Amino acid sequence: MVAHSSVEAKYRAIASVSCELIWLKNLLTNLGFHNHTPMTLFHDNQVIMHIVAYPVFHEQTKHLKVDCNYIHRQVQAKPIQTIYLHTCDQLADVFIKIAPYVHFYRLLSKLESINPLDPA
Repeated sequence: MVAHSSVEAKYRAIASVSCELIWLKNLLTNLGFHNHTPMTLFHDNQVIMHIVAYPVFHEQTKHLKVDCNYIHRQVQAKPIQTIYLHTCDQLADVFIKIAPYVHFYRLLSKLESINPLDPA
């Protein structure tokens, strides 16, 4: 499926991750591990946060209706909570983006690593 915008691509990714989280939670419940705290889903897009909280369908988001309803229901039912995380605090950026020296080492320290070649 081809996304028409970066918001759509990120929203579809969040929908996919939400499905995986719910599946994983159900699997763990079936195995006897009961946890009633909501799973946290971090993202760096405030538009998505707004769409999740207020699923009013505008002309631009009408093709996201199924995903939007699913995520909104999960957030309202409390198995998933969404939290905005600023782009500069995304730990995954250490592995996928080129970052300035200071930013790179700040993120490495959050991973409790100082040496980028450290195997741990």
